[in-house]
This record gives sequence, structure tokens and C-alpha cells, in this order.
Amino acid sequence: MAEVVVHIYDVTNTGSDKTNNTILQINRIFKDGIGLGGIFHSAIQVYGNDEWSFGYCEQGTGVFRCPSSKNPMYTYREKIVLGKTDCTIFMVNQIFRELTREWPGHTYDLLSRNCNHFCDVLCERLGVPKLPGWVNRFANAGDTALEVAETTAMRLKQAKTELLSASKVAYRFLSNVRSNVTNISPQGPGTVNSSENGNLRMQGTWLKGMLNTSKPSTSTEMDNKDEDENQAITNQQKKQSHDSEVLLFQQQP
Repeated sequence: MAEVVVHIYDVTNTGSDKTNNTILQINRIFKDGIGLGGIFHSAIQVYGNDEWSFGYCEQGTGVFRCPSSKNPMYTYREKIVLGKTDCTIFMVNQIFRELTREWPGHTYDLLSRNCNHFCDVLCERLGVPKLPGWVNRFANAGDTALEVAETTAMRLKQAKTELLSASKVAYRFLSNVRSNVTNISPQGPGTVNSSENGNLRMQGTWLKGMLNTSKPSTSTEMDNKDEDENQAITNQQKKQSHDSEVLLFQQQP
């Protein structure tokens, strides 16, 4: 069994002293002050005195090694023992050969494929815990924010496309309606022929009748209705009496 150690550095290779000092201040505040995270470089040491990490290059593999805690590009911060691996030195060398092929330098990405992601993959293959969350938290948060932004932009683009399609369909529909009206009305635009005018009047009459039928009766209207019915009954009775008198008068000798 061999001990697996991660070496942590502050990223101070920007070429600007002002930027490097700003990064150091960020790491002191967010890592040392509140334990949230920062901007760090990491490398793994196992079997020997060298540490292994990953970085950008235009050609060839991005996997490289240097003496442990002695990377001249960064400012050394601390080391953390992650555990012990059951892999033999032969197995570890095989893992490094595989990673050398799988991690070419041109695939480096600051947010989604950086040195900390490489160390996590290496730790997984060695069978030890991954890096503490604070080491790569800023990159993971940035990658998530970028993914959300890209997804939002894609949805907005899709909504714009659907709106444009709906507008085209509506325009074609209205064009067909206008064309049909023009064909039905040969007298000219805005002129309604007699047949169509009759249909419109019939529809208006039908609608008016429906509204009148469905209109609730007031108490006055009901009283008037009752009086009309009573008057009709009285008139009918008078008529029947008059008819009877005429019949009797005619029957007398």
C-alpha cells in the first residue's frame, strides 16, 4: 500500500503581480476566512517524490510531473493526505499511461476540465477519496452557471422560433379568410351580397330570439301575463254565452 497525497497551490502564474495578489487575497478570504473555496492548482503524489497533474498545451498530452511541492508556476499552500491505495507501482504506472492518452493538453478547460478534475479522476482510479470540495468549488460553480446560461439561451432561441412559426401560421390563416371573403363578395371589398346579408339578418334574429327567450321574467311581466290570460278566458266565456243565446233565438218558432 502507498500513501496518496494532494499538493495544493495558489494560482499565481497570471504574469501580473496585481492579479496574483488579488488571487491570494481571494483565497485568504474565501478559503482561510470562511472555508468556501478559492482559485487553486492541485497535483497528486503516489510512489516516489514526484507529483502528477494536468495543464494546457497545444500538442501532446497535458499530463506532467515535477518534484513534489516544487512547481515553480504557483505558490505552494499545503498538502493533504487522502488515504492509501491498494494499487501496486506497476498498476499505478499503467494508470498514468492511460491518463496520458485520455488527457491531451488541448482539451484543457478552466471550468470543466482542469487540473483538479484530473486529480479527482486519478484518485478514483487509485481507490482513495477525491479532493476536498473547496479545492475546485469555484470552477464547479462557474461551470454550473455557464451551463444554466447556455440552457437559458437555447430555450429563448427555441421560444423565438416557435413564436415566428405561430406568426406565419396566423398570417396564412388571415390571408385565406380575406381571400374567401373576396371570392364570396364580387361587388367589391366591404360589400355584402344579398344572400350573405340575409344570412346575417337571420343569424341576428335568431340570436335576438335566444336572448329574449333566456331573459328572466320580472314580477310585473308575470302579473301582466296572468291578467292577459284571465281576460282571454272571460272573453271566451262571453263569446260562448252569446253563441248560446243566438242559437236559442234561432230555435224559437
